[in-house]
Amino acid sequence: MAKKADNNKTAKGQALICKNRQAARNYNIEERLEAGVSLLGSEVKSCRAHRVSLDDAYVRTANGEAFLVNAHIGEYGPANQFNHEPTRQRKLLLHRKEIDKLDVRLRQQGQTAVPTSMYLKEGRVKVEIGVGKGRSHADRRDVVQEREMQREIDRAMRRHR
Repeated sequence: MAKKADNNKTAKGQALICKNRQAARNYNIEERLEAGVSLLGSEVKSCRAHRVSLDDAYVRTANGEAFLVNAHIGEYGPANQFNHEPTRQRKLLLHRKEIDKLDVRLRQQGQTAVPTSMYLKEGRVKVEIGVGKGRSHADRRDVVQEREMQREIDRAMRRHR
C-alpha cells in the first residue's frame, strides 16, 4: 500500500507543528526571527503529536533572555507523574545580538513579538517569531477590503483574456 503524502511539510527537513493564524490577522508583522525552544522530553513528544496551541502566546525579554509565554503544549499521556505544566514559560534559544535587537524593538511604543509558527527542523523544535504592531479593528477591516478588491480585479483580468 502506498504511503500518504505528508501535508505538514513546510520545506526540506521541516515539519509544521502548529501555526498561529491569529498573529497574521491581528498584527502587522515587520520582521521574523527563528528561535529554538528549550523543552522537556514530554513537551517534545507532545509537539511531535501536534498538541500545541500558540493562540494566546507572546514573547517577552527579561535579564538578557527571551521567553515564550502562554504557549500551550498539551500533556503527554504516557509521562504520568513526570508530566510538564502545559502553559509554563519556555526559554527561547537566540544569539545575544538577536536578543538585544529584539529587546530594543519591544521597548518601542506599540511593538509586540508573537510566535507565528512552530515546526521541527532537523529533529529540533523551532519557533518563528514575528515582531510588529497590533492592528485596530478598522485596520483589519481595511486589509480584508483590500484583499477582496484585489480578488475582484484578478477575476476581471482572467475573464477578459
